[in-house]
Amino acid sequence: MNEQHPSAASGELVLGIESSCDETAAAVVQNAVRIRSNVVSSQVAIHRPYGGVVPELASRHHLQNIVPVVEQALSDAGLTLPELDGIAVTRGPGLVGALLVGVQLAKSLAYVHKLPLIGVNHLEGHLCAARLAPRPPTGPLQQAHGPPDRHLALLVSGGHTALLMVEQFGRYRLLGATRDDAAGEAFDKVAKLLSLGYPGGPIIEGLAEQGDPNAIRFPRALPRRDELDFSFSGLKTAVVNRVRRHGVPQGQEQADLCASFQQAVCDVLVRKTLAAARLQRAPAIVASGGVLANKAIRGALAAATTESNLELFVPPVALCTDNAAMIAAAGTLRLRANERSGLDLNAQARLPLGV
Repeated sequence: MNEQHPSAASGELVLGIESSCDETAAAVVQNAVRIRSNVVSSQVAIHRPYGGVVPELASRHHLQNIVPVVEQALSDAGLTLPELDGIAVTRGPGLVGALLVGVQLAKSLAYVHKLPLIGVNHLEGHLCAARLAPRPPTGPLQQAHGPPDRHLALLVSGGHTALLMVEQFGRYRLLGATRDDAAGEAFDKVAKLLSLGYPGGPIIEGLAEQGDPNAIRFPRALPRRDELDFSFSGLKTAVVNRVRRHGVPQGQEQADLCASFQQAVCDVLVRKTLAAARLQRAPAIVASGGVLANKAIRGALAAATTESNLELFVPPVALCTDNAAMIAAAGTLRLRANERSGLDLNAQARLPLGV
């Protein structure tokens, strides 16, 4: 009797590979929703002395880590490569040297094992992260297994801050984006200005917990109710000017500055997200990206959407930051749509969502 392929009864098994910046990651996801394994090798300690990601160092460490990380993901899932239904890999946007490491490995594995290959947009991966967090229904839509097909998406990371209307998977309309610094970039720049270290977001969040968010009235840019673009350079400049006038704060003053800065970012994200949901008559909101690991921002969004009778889907903190499970989920949905990438797949540093 022929042995049955594991996916025949349990749904697709897809390996995801992610190497767009400074996280080397691999994961196996089943049926686009169940995480069988999720391995992330961080390079934070390597880049911390430089105050940010050094592209050449990132690429070098991806080369060292990518094969062991993939092997660990397969071992954790209890699978071998021939048992998979496909391989998904981040093809952009990101650091081109870092992306190439993941893309080249994925192409090699797909060729040797004759597996379908799909290149995934990193941003689409973030949008799919909420699908990997099934939970009991908590809002008016009673959606127990992820967001509805049509929803508003807030994407907030170190390189992107955007609002998109998702009509269905693969169909996106950009409603608003940052005109200058992304929210995560602003966190990192303010942390560097205050000599707090890298990465700046978690450090500022920790200090803000001890501070008064109303101590300093920082500006909220583009306040019009129908203006859905973001701008954080003015907020960053306001922090710079304050430090020039008063010096780098310490102790409680430092905590108050961090709390006030974080509150300004939070207010803008929440206000514009709710405005977009109202204008688009969106029934639900998905919020994802590394900045959504911030507890204050998550909490403010949850409170505001509950008050507005909107369903909010936010991935667990571990799935907000870069990971391969979200890439595998997005890749599975692309494979279901009979999309395939050829062995000429290449990395793209700039890659618009939907391409």
